[in-house]
Amino acid sequence: MDVNRIILGDCIAAMRALPDACADLVFADPPYNLQLAQDLHRPEGGKVAAVDDDWDKFSGFASYDDFTRAWLAEARRLLKPEGAIWTIGSYHNIFRVGTALQDQGFWILNDIVWRKANPMPNFKGTRFTNAHETLIWAAKSENSRATFNYHAMKAMNDELQMRSDWLIPICTGGERLKTDGVKAHPTQKPEALLYRILLACTNVGDLVIDPFFGTGTTGAVAKLLGRNFIGIEREPKYVAVAEARIAGLLPLSGGAMAVSGGKRGETRVPFGSLVAAGYVRPGTRLFSAQRRHQAEVRADGSIAMGDKTGSIHQLGAAAQGLPSCNGWTFWHVEDGSTLRSIDEMRVIFRQQTGD
Repeated sequence: MDVNRIILGDCIAAMRALPDACADLVFADPPYNLQLAQDLHRPEGGKVAAVDDDWDKFSGFASYDDFTRAWLAEARRLLKPEGAIWTIGSYHNIFRVGTALQDQGFWILNDIVWRKANPMPNFKGTRFTNAHETLIWAAKSENSRATFNYHAMKAMNDELQMRSDWLIPICTGGERLKTDGVKAHPTQKPEALLYRILLACTNVGDLVIDPFFGTGTTGAVAKLLGRNFIGIEREPKYVAVAEARIAGLLPLSGGAMAVSGGKRGETRVPFGSLVAAGYVRPGTRLFSAQRRHQAEVRADGSIAMGDKTGSIHQLGAAAQGLPSCNGWTFWHVEDGSTLRSIDEMRVIFRQQTGD
């Protein structure tokens, strides 16, 4: 079976053409059925670029439920016995999707709250600001042993258990893909979100199927992390953007693909969050201030120094023969001919995410 490709067409028909039990993971970002009855405007009168595309329009809840059950049935057929599914949605649809998941025999493992660090405000002032979306992680059945790289998630979170509320910014700046100066897709998901999911629930060489591929975030992160993907997308304009995006991305190689505290008064930012958001890429060399020690960043936010692996703090302490170390100030990245502490990168991350 050909992998690392995009299928142009209807998701249900395309899924039916794929063989049984071929996928390790399905990630699905289906239409939210937002049911927008009129345009949204900002206080100064400008129109909000909301989702008004045909792919998000259904005649009613019954039509949306039929569609949901159909694609979920195919997703279940495509999954290996130990496979799992992640699906994301807003309050408009996620509860209906969750019911359909359970009705078809999926076993819910977690619901994850994606807290948006920079949500769009509620311009009318008639409701709370909608600042999160919900993800559901479910195994194919109650008895499935779905992949969960617990230690990688803990390493990514500075050796603390990863919680089910994830503070990640929506796509802005350079990550937001545009065509002729306009957003290429209205609901592009941030790479940091898919990075965390694929790192947690797949292994190198696994196959991830995304039936609502959009501009290819799943494929881009899969390629980066050494996973295989098949994307399905009905809109040619999105396929073109996704193909160009993925073709221009280099995958990780060698040990960088392997997996394994903040200042008082400031929100804690794990080093793994900087790695997932692309501020420090896996494979980057870290140096002590005088270049006497060096280490390599790994995909889960841990670092490797010779045959030792651990957090930036653990290996900073080991390098100096000390019981503890502030890894944020000990380790540096190269910036031209000078060194820049990773704590400076954390400051930039906080400024840009409002964290």
